[in-house]
Amino acid sequence: MPDYDYLIVGAGSAGCVLANRLSADPAVRVCLLEAGGSDASPRVQTPAGTITLYKSKIFSWNFFSTPQKELNNRRLHTPRGKALGGSSSMNSMIYIRGDASDYDRWAEQGCTGWSWADVLPLFKKSERNLLGQNPALHGTLGELLVDRARDPNPLSTLFVKAAARVGIKTNDDFNGGELEGAGIYNLTQKNAKRLSAYRAFVAPVRERANLTVLTGCNVQSLLCEGTQVRGLQLLKDGQPLTLNCSREVILCAGAIGSPQILLNSGIGPRAELEAAGVPLVCDAPGVGKNLQDHLDGLITVRSASPLTLGFSWGSLGSILASPIKYLLQKKGWLTTNYVEAGGFARTPLAEALPDVQFHFVPGYRSHRGRLFEWGHGYAVHTCVLRPKSIGELRLNPQRELEIDYNFLADMDDAKVLIEGLKLARKVLADSSFDALRGKEMLPGAEVQSDAQLLAYIRDYAATVFHPVGTCKMGVDALSVVTPALQVIGMQGLRVADASIMPTLISGNTNAPCIMIGEKAAQLIQSEGARAAAAASNHNAAVQTA
Repeated sequence: MPDYDYLIVGAGSAGCVLANRLSADPAVRVCLLEAGGSDASPRVQTPAGTITLYKSKIFSWNFFSTPQKELNNRRLHTPRGKALGGSSSMNSMIYIRGDASDYDRWAEQGCTGWSWADVLPLFKKSERNLLGQNPALHGTLGELLVDRARDPNPLSTLFVKAAARVGIKTNDDFNGGELEGAGIYNLTQKNAKRLSAYRAFVAPVRERANLTVLTGCNVQSLLCEGTQVRGLQLLKDGQPLTLNCSREVILCAGAIGSPQILLNSGIGPRAELEAAGVPLVCDAPGVGKNLQDHLDGLITVRSASPLTLGFSWGSLGSILASPIKYLLQKKGWLTTNYVEAGGFARTPLAEALPDVQFHFVPGYRSHRGRLFEWGHGYAVHTCVLRPKSIGELRLNPQRELEIDYNFLADMDDAKVLIEGLKLARKVLADSSFDALRGKEMLPGAEVQSDAQLLAYIRDYAATVFHPVGTCKMGVDALSVVTPALQVIGMQGLRVADASIMPTLISGNTNAPCIMIGEKAAQLIQSEGARAAAAASNHNAAVQTA
């Protein structure tokens, strides 16, 4: 007998939801596999610890892109979560779904069943909204708690006020039917702690007899008989292990991990696999293609005010008191997710929808790229919401994975980011910030013209850590999975994570990935119910005959 009915690769946002929903049937044996280890660390569970995770060798896959030719050949750091919870165990905990039009665009491209009307019930199913927001758009019975920030820094509120004064309206619910505006972000937290997908969906049900969770599992390849997937070959804590399944393998390893597993298994572009010496199982030209991410530009300002998050003699008292304040009151510095406020705005280049997103940091972001910088300040990240530049993942002839974002291949993205930086500067120039004003360190006061801002973008722009699209869902020649998330040309294999997005959604990607997990579970369970009904009808017909 096979070891399991379902093997789920990746205990991230989608994989944890799938593990919960599929194992709710006690007759189904489910195994959830994670390459990383435990999430039981204060660095993970305490919101402010997130800043220490991005370059961690324990909790992060520290990928780097290929040299980006339009960004002065810089290699961009690409952290992805390596622990139970995946990237939801290291992200900024912001709950954003994107715009309804994002999903309607998927449906218009042939992804039947993925329109906004189709996916809204799935968002609501997962959510337990604690804010009393519109019940027509929010769920109250799900496992994922959505709450307000516990103790936002005064500067975060100041940013929202300044945005309103320059014409960006205040938005109290970015998931309330309209994306545009500025506000304090809602967060996925519980009792002032991070609520990752693992903590929300798997930890409460881990004792189910039919659910197995394995950590330290690096999948080497799929176990295939022709085009039928039977299981996985992996290293468990460095030792070879084969796991078999009777129904499906579901890849939830993310926009980098899932296509990498497919390529290593011989599922991908024929010429690329032949050059890398990987035996071909299925010629799938779209695997690794269609890579998209939000390109981000930073404005960072020095300030003498100890109101801002930062290290100085003036803030030493509050820093030393912060653990006590956190433990006793669930308030203070340790509750921050750093990007407490932000929003969505339209530049002069936008049409009906916002084309940039802001993440405001009430603390100084080092102009040298350091984790911590002595002193105080504040910063705004500005990203391009709907990029036109498309990159790819590929195996080189040495069978090494290459990540090429191809940023600024379409210069329209640069034009939007330039206008976004101008708009962010306009917010920070408002008189609301007069008492806190200091020197702009990046881009710097001398950088004003479009040409100078473009040069700055080439020198400093980075990813905002939202890679998607590399196992594209759709019906065209580069589609990797069907709208049912089944890998085209294979049997017993699905992909359910950010990699299936045909186009990047307008905002942070954690909540949409949780929705994708819900959708995958719905598809699998409905197919199972139809198969059971067909079998029952067949048996009844045989008995009647």
